[in-house]
Amino acid sequence: MIEFEIYAEGLREGDRIMQLDSQLGTLNGLRYQIDRNHDMVYFEMEEPTTTLNQVYDGFRRAGLTPKFVGQMPSEFEVGNKTQKIT
Repeated sequence: MIEFEIYAEGLREGDRIMQLDSQLGTLNGLRYQIDRNHDMVYFEMEEPTTTLNQVYDGFRRAGLTPKFVGQMPSEFEVGNKTQKIT
């Protein structure tokens, strides 16, 4: 199970929640719950079928600026190790 949270200031303004719901609803295997009081969205997936870029794009299309909260799940970490060239 992969779980993560995203903060998006202004989420409860106007029809942003409906816009975000229509954007995120198209992503396979992604479940989410919106906390209107704190401008937070809680996500979970069984396996990494959706990328963070796809999730972030959904927020941007809804007119929001997403900010990842907490530690990034290891399934999303790419290229976190560098090797010294000798």
